Order: sequence, then structure tokens, then C-alpha cells
Amino acid sequence: MSDKSSLKVVSMGINTHQEPVVYMHKESHICVAEGFSANARLLVRTATTELLATLNVVENHFLGKNQIGLSRIAMQRLHVVEGESVLVEHAPVVDSLRFLRKKIYGHALDQADLNAIMHDISDHRYRDIEIASFLSVCAGSRMNIDEIIGLTRAMVNCGKRLQWSDHEFIYDKHCIGGLPGNRTTPLVVAICSAAGLLIPKTSSRAITSPAGTADTMSTLFKVEFSLPEMQKVVRKAGACMVWGGAVSLSPADDLMVRIERELDIDGEGQLISSVLSKKIAAGSTHVIIDIPVGDTAKVRGPAEADYLAGLFTRVGAACGIHVRCIITDGSKPIGAGIGPVQEAIDLLAVLQCKPEAPRDLRVRGVELAANLFDMADGNGIDAARKKAESLLDSGKAWEQFLLIAEAQGGLKTLPVAQYTAEIKAESAGRIAAVDNRRLARLAKLAGAPMDVSAGLRLHANAGSLVRRHDPLFTLYSESPGERDYALAYYQGNLDMFRIVDDGAP
Repeated sequence: MSDKSSLKVVSMGINTHQEPVVYMHKESHICVAEGFSANARLLVRTATTELLATLNVVENHFLGKNQIGLSRIAMQRLHVVEGESVLVEHAPVVDSLRFLRKKIYGHALDQADLNAIMHDISDHRYRDIEIASFLSVCAGSRMNIDEIIGLTRAMVNCGKRLQWSDHEFIYDKHCIGGLPGNRTTPLVVAICSAAGLLIPKTSSRAITSPAGTADTMSTLFKVEFSLPEMQKVVRKAGACMVWGGAVSLSPADDLMVRIERELDIDGEGQLISSVLSKKIAAGSTHVIIDIPVGDTAKVRGPAEADYLAGLFTRVGAACGIHVRCIITDGSKPIGAGIGPVQEAIDLLAVLQCKPEAPRDLRVRGVELAANLFDMADGNGIDAARKKAESLLDSGKAWEQFLLIAEAQGGLKTLPVAQYTAEIKAESAGRIAAVDNRRLARLAKLAGAPMDVSAGLRLHANAGSLVRRHDPLFTLYSESPGERDYALAYYQGNLDMFRIVDDGAP
């Protein structure tokens, strides 16, 4: 390597999440010669690997003038060890950024534009702020149908695509979210794969909710697998429930989801492309989409739900996948648990047909499974519903769930939160409404989903009659600070449970 552009690696031990950062002394010969300044984009190379990174300039003597500090993610992606030499030069121009600017100024993107953007994002050429710009300018119904189709195809094109040669039809299910406790996906997978449907289910971790399916399933068994390992699980059990981020079927989407989580946004174009690109990449041919509708759900009314369902169906058809959207009640939380462990408790209770199992979670899971059966055989919803109920009641769905769990490393023991607080009703009456969004926020402030045992367990829901001092919910957290932070939020939002006087004692 040339001494003029070569520096010795120092591991900084700094976690910059997924954005690579490098550190150089302000008087480094490369900084001086090349005119590098803070926040510049650099290309860092070894003999076999290269990396685009953002520069931070150090003014003290922590780093020598012939050294370059690397954040943890930069060390990992370059596959280097401390003391190794790397070359540093100006980053190449990321040409697709001109298409981002094109969108910012109100112009539609074509397939080639979107292919270029997704390719550069998946190759880690975009900084977090540039990904955030793309997501923001596409949110709020700023993508037309052709752009959503183009984005979906672009996401698929920059990742891997599974083939299941022994099966003509591959099935899947997804919920768009926004409804706390709505953990129906594992029920649908267990029920339908017990009847022989092949379901290679990849799920997301939470974006704006207290738990995604992958968060909940990770409390029960391993969910992080390579692509060959995932295929092995499916061959053994006829289904899987794995974290999509680990198998990298849609790598650009995985990177964008991380930024969406930070921005707390989930634009409809990105939502549809994210969901369908992963289904297509997993080889799915038939998919049902659960769209909960309610005043405080992600989708607020029937017109918006119909519009979203139409988009899903049209984009799916354009990309060669059959999509059926099911518009469901999103007026209140489903089940009693909110947060990974609490939702897992409800899920197990339904699968094991326990008396205390939440009835609403069971009914919804059966209905969604029935729709998938109807897509498969066309025998009608009534016959499909009876089939789903029989598989659940006979214990076959539970046996199938255990088979999947065994193929994914075996069932774990659920952890227990260190701190709890029981919250009681401050007045008597009927709970007229529960605010889904603020309830989800409360669970997140308690630590969910990062702390899997954090969250809530509801003791009453919309429609319940309560007396003064009856328990409303129990809060779970892993630290007293998070517990108190969540409780302070609740005290400022007591009306998230709207109790009206119905003459309750």
C-alpha cells in the first residue's frame, strides 16, 4: 500500500449503530493533503474489501497522525484488525442521489431511478441522513402506483430470491400493524402449516410498535438464521418463523426499516413495497394482508383501508403475487399482553386451548387462517373456518408449533420482568375506548421491545365495566427508571382509557 494514502487501524470501540464512521487526526498527512474535513465521505479500502464511511476529525492526541480510528460497524464491514493498514481516498460520487433530489423537487421516479437508489442503499452507499430523506419524501401518499410497483421490484432485484421447487404454491400472511397485542401471525402459521400449506414466514422486528412478530418469537425460540438454515427449517417443519433481517432477502428494506424506526414513520408506499418485496423474495405466491381499522389504529377509517387494500392488490398483481386484504376491527387492543413476552404468553395460551386464552386473539387468528385456507382450496370461508378451529381444538396446531420450535432450536423459558406496577381505575364506569397509539407508547417507554420482558398486561379493555380501584393493567419493566418514566407518561395521559359513567358500582 502507498505510504501517502495508508493509515494504521485503531479500533475505537464506539458503537455508531449501522452507519460506519472513521476518525482521523486533524493534522494527519492525508487530512492535510486531501483537504478532508469533518463529515466528509471517504472510501476506505483493504486488499479485498472497501467501505464508504463518514469522517469525524479528532483534535487531541488520542490518534496519531498515521492512524485511522474505526467504529465497530466499520471494523466489521472491512473485516480488519487493529494495526492493519488501510488505504483512504475520496469517496466516489453516488450518482443515484440525483434521483433522490429529483423526487424532493416533486418529480416521479421511474424503474431505473428506483433500481439505482435501492442498489446504492443496499450497498451501504447512502448515509443515514440520505436514507431518511428518501423515506420522508416518499411518505404521506407522495408515491404513485407506478412508483410503488417500481420500488417493490427494485427491492426484490437487489436481494436474493428463494425457490421452492417441490411446491407450486407458497403461502404467507402479514399484518400492517398499529394494533397492540395483535399477534396472530404465529397462530396462522401453526394452523395452516399443520394442514400442509408451505409457509416460509419471515417477520420484522418492531418499527413503531412495542413488539414485532420477530421480537415476540425470539422470546420462544431462535429466529436469526442464514438463508440455507432457514431453508433447512422449512424442509423439516413445512414452515418457519424467522427474522427477515437475518436472511437479507430484501437488504435495502432492512436498512430503511432501521431509519423508519428512528423517524417513527411508516409511509404507505414504503409499507407496501417492504411487505410485498419480502414475500416475493421468500417465494410466496399467495398472501393475506390484515388491515386493522380504528380511530387510534394505523389506518383510521374504511375509505383509507379500502384505498390501501386496493394498492396492495394492484402492486401484488403487477409483481405476480396473489394478495387478499382482510379489513379487521382495530378499535381496541387484541388479547391482554402488549410487549414481546406478554404477547408470547397469550399466543401459547391460545395454541394450548387454555381457559384463560384471550378469546379475541383466537377468533382473529382462526379467521385469518380461514382466509388463507380459502385462497388455497376455494371451498369457502365457512368450511375453512371449521377446518382452522378443528386444527386448533384437536391440538394439531400446537403440535405443529412445537415442530417448528424444535426445528428452530427448541422452546425457551420466558423471562420475567424485574419491576412491575399495577395501575387501577380512578373512576367507575364502562371503558368506552382505549387509545391504541398511546397504549403502545406506554409499553415502549417501559422498555419494549428492546427489553423483551417489558410491556403491559391488560386487566380490562374497551367495553369492560370497572369499579373504582379495579386493576386496569400491570406495567412490566427491567429498570426502575423506565418503570417510573412510563408511569409519569400515564399520569399525563389518563384518558388513554376513556371511562364513562354507566352506573357501574
